[in-house]
Amino acid sequence: MILNNEKALKVAEFLLQIKAVKLEPNNPFTWASGWKSPIYCDNRVTLSFPNIRTFIRQGYAESIVEKFGKPDIIAGVATGGIAQGALVAQELGVPFIYVRSSAKEHGMGNQIEGFYEEGKKVVVIEDLISTGGSSIKAIEALKSAGLDVKGLVAIFTYGFEQAKINFENAECPFITLTSYDILIEQALKQDFITVNDLDSLREWKESVRPY
Repeated sequence: MILNNEKALKVAEFLLQIKAVKLEPNNPFTWASGWKSPIYCDNRVTLSFPNIRTFIRQGYAESIVEKFGKPDIIAGVATGGIAQGALVAQELGVPFIYVRSSAKEHGMGNQIEGFYEEGKKVVVIEDLISTGGSSIKAIEALKSAGLDVKGLVAIFTYGFEQAKINFENAECPFITLTSYDILIEQALKQDFITVNDLDSLREWKESVRPY
């Protein structure tokens, strides 16, 4: 779900401008899962550009308040959501915690790092959503710890149907600042791709089954 289409277009423009997103329809990337993809997204690059970092931080904060109300805590998903989440928590003036992919095997054995109390309202921060698998694990860990997870916000989603199903099953609404569909339209406007590329990029999203 996108709350503001004008801002979604701007976020897409920024991601393309700084090459946080790369589109290679004729020379696909191989993801860690082995999937062949014409798009590669690394939203950590946004942290290196103060004006873009600020725009995204404010976009996160505004979307959270509009959709979920002001939470008691912001929780980042390791690793991509940690830096973004800390920035958002600072913007909102609330505590920050983060969730590991699994509990530590040493020390306190924590999966959730930081101070929190049961019953507190939490909004989760991710950098991007593909199938939502890592996000759901974090949400489940927070719920198991007694926290009230109101929803999740990410910068970008590929728009895969499986992500929608996974979040529905987890009973956790999610929103993103921009999306694959918006980004490739913006890429065409900015001459990053051609009309023929646009068609193949759309076909890839419809044909891929990353699950």
